[in-house]
Amino acid sequence: MSTLINFEHPLNERIRTFLRLEHLFRQLDQFIYQADPRASRCAIGILLDIIAVTARADVKNELLKELDRHTSNLNRLASQRGVDQGALAEVMDDLRRASDAIHQLNGPIGHSAREDEFLKAIAQRSSIPGGTCSFDLPHFHYWLILEPELREARFVEWLKDLKPAIDAIQLALSLVRSSSPSRQLTAEGGFYQEALDALSPAQMLRVAVAADQNIFPEISGHKNRFSIRFMNAEARGRATQHFADVAFKLTCCVF
Repeated sequence: MSTLINFEHPLNERIRTFLRLEHLFRQLDQFIYQADPRASRCAIGILLDIIAVTARADVKNELLKELDRHTSNLNRLASQRGVDQGALAEVMDDLRRASDAIHQLNGPIGHSAREDEFLKAIAQRSSIPGGTCSFDLPHFHYWLILEPELREARFVEWLKDLKPAIDAIQLALSLVRSSSPSRQLTAEGGFYQEALDALSPAQMLRVAVAADQNIFPEISGHKNRFSIRFMNAEARGRATQHFADVAFKLTCCVF
């Protein structure tokens, strides 16, 4: 059986921001614990991206709203027959802990890293191609050759008010992803569209296709309707539309 590749598409701005931050957090986690100075340089670049995303959006308030929404939805499930009360109580505890951790933060998400003068200096030069080389930022060059333990400790300090957000976003997205079953569908001529229930808005679409088909989906949509156009992943040049029927799995995540 061929391996399935999952593609996700957010249907509101809150989930869009969460997915971007999750993507960055996962990359950051790959680099901050490596001893190689080049890994630390990559980690700094990713951390600056996280700071930029959290500066543009009120992540703290959006996270609290999302956690409250999940809690309210799960409370309504508590009285329904067949619900695993033990599992439900465990998820409710996770939501409560995540919400408490966000409430306990002083200031916005990422505030300590955003106001760090060392990171500010690097951010100012990062917009210039090659602008963070040693003669531009000798302090950064010196920091990169410090003992790995010292660099890791600094990352831990910068992440103090980001870690609760990381945990809360992962929890919220895991609940959204597991909220609905997938359906096996066929995109006739490589195209599929569907209307959504506006009274029960979906937060995210998940499309899974077989890796050996050498195709990928281009997804567009909003709370009322979405469409999926499958494209050929060309080795060179622009992708072209796939006109044959495509079997795929679709999950409309509604939580």
